[in-house]
Amino acid sequence: MEQSTLQEKLRLIPAVDKLMADRHLAVLKELYSDEMVKRVVRAALDELRKDVSEGKASQEDFAPEALAIRAERILQKRVGKKLVQVINATGVIVHTNLGRSPLSSRVAERIAQAAMSYSNLEYNLERGHRGERNAHLRQIMLELTGAEAVLAVNNNAAAVLLALDSLASGKEVIVSRGELIEIGGSFRIPDVMARSGAILREVGTTNRTHPKDYIEAINENTALILKVHTSNYRIVGFTREVELDELVSIGREKGIPTMMDLGSGCLVNLSPYGLQDEPTVQEILALGVDVVSFSGDKLLGGPQAGILAGRAEFVEKMRTNPLARALRMDKLTLAALEATFEEYVRAEGPAAGIPTLDMITRAPEKLAEDADGLAAAINTAVGERAYVGIEPGIGRVGGGALPMGDLPGPRVSIRPWEVSAARLERELRSGDPAIIALVKDDTVLIDPRTLLHDQASLIPGLVIEAFDRCQASPDRK
Repeated sequence: MEQSTLQEKLRLIPAVDKLMADRHLAVLKELYSDEMVKRVVRAALDELRKDVSEGKASQEDFAPEALAIRAERILQKRVGKKLVQVINATGVIVHTNLGRSPLSSRVAERIAQAAMSYSNLEYNLERGHRGERNAHLRQIMLELTGAEAVLAVNNNAAAVLLALDSLASGKEVIVSRGELIEIGGSFRIPDVMARSGAILREVGTTNRTHPKDYIEAINENTALILKVHTSNYRIVGFTREVELDELVSIGREKGIPTMMDLGSGCLVNLSPYGLQDEPTVQEILALGVDVVSFSGDKLLGGPQAGILAGRAEFVEKMRTNPLARALRMDKLTLAALEATFEEYVRAEGPAAGIPTLDMITRAPEKLAEDADGLAAAINTAVGERAYVGIEPGIGRVGGGALPMGDLPGPRVSIRPWEVSAARLERELRSGDPAIIALVKDDTVLIDPRTLLHDQASLIPGLVIEAFDRCQASPDRK
């Protein structure tokens, strides 16, 4: 473009104040502050200048309406809602990338109540003075776990950090080399231990650790024996680990407390559903362990939280540690956790009010019925665009829990004829709401186990919209 022509086009770009006064920006100005609208108007004009300089601008781009649309697009990109609802069709129940455990409507109502009003978060109504926020959870947690004392913080990594800092700072903690785990987000036991000020004392080998390894490692500087539940992997074959009851016996004989990082935090026996490898919190405490830590948002089925349960003298050290204030829960999490615990004592049982447990324990007959209905509805919707059927699949608990625990069940399969399954899956992710599905052998798979509420009724329409987008832009890769 010649320089004179370029300058002429640049002069056509309106000033900020002139565009701000245009009627096409009236809706944005009603919804957002003048300062925010001015920022995105400037950004829209800068974009247009760039397009003009690169020869990409058409005559229509200079119109106030087009500039208003451009400004709104920029505004939504900057301040629009980013955390949105998605449909989890993967069959992974506690899906870390998708927010882990969904909460029930009763729990959500309790969160809303706490959010929209004042509460007795740290106020003792009986005595009329300041109280303690953990007091609201203490009694029901004691009832459910059977522990002497309990404490809740904002996640299980925080619980482990607080326990190590309170019980072993500057002293040694004995851990089997085979239990020096790393979980999602680069959470590593050795790193957390270093942050706490505790000194790691590794014993045994990756695949085999014996009681004598712990006994020989104990010295005058030993503060704690820590066992870590390998909830997100298994070592199989030529292996040996020291069971928790053995460690408790060693600890008692030597006068050293024992702790278990249980991770997932299951409060119900899942063995009737084929999941054999997950001990409950109650079972762990019954073995005599001094402290156990576990998550609130995995098998417990509640919000993100970390719970410490065990002997009163050790929990009290953690409760009075200044670090506990930095790791405490906010009122919304506390309300959600309290409501989740209440589901465990209802007459109908916890699975009725905790979606995570409901999905884990869902009957095969119910899953088959859901898959049949969904497949029929999708088949009617897509017509000749795809083959729709049902095939067997394996769901997972997820969230670093029960890596060997298979949850067999049906999956609805969609094999498109004219587009790739990978393309269809991408378009399903761009829907509103997005469907997060699986792709295998050029087939999109939808697992009904992890569908919530009325989501199944939305899926046929969302699948059709995804096919339409594929057809509208067939060359998209």
